[in-house]
Amino acid sequence: MQSTITARGQTVVPAAIRNKFHLGPADRLEWILDNGSIRVVPVRANPIEALRGQGKGGATARLLAARKQDSARE
Repeated sequence: MQSTITARGQTVVPAAIRNKFHLGPADRLEWILDNGSIRVVPVRANPIEALRGQGKGGATARLLAARKQDSARE
C-alpha cells in the first residue's frame, strides 16, 4: 500500500490499515527510524501498553521504576 505526502507533510493512512488496527481520527501514530527504514506504530492510550514489544525486554519494569522514583521526588 502506498500514500502520498502533501506539501504540508501530511499523508493518509490507507483504509485497510485503519480498519485492521481499529484506528480513528483521534488516534496517534509513532514514527520509528529502524535501521534505514521507517516503522509506524499505533500509540495506545495506555502508555505501558504502547511500549509492549518495543524493546529488548524489561522496558515496562524500567518505566514503572522511573515513574515510582518520580512520584517519590514529588
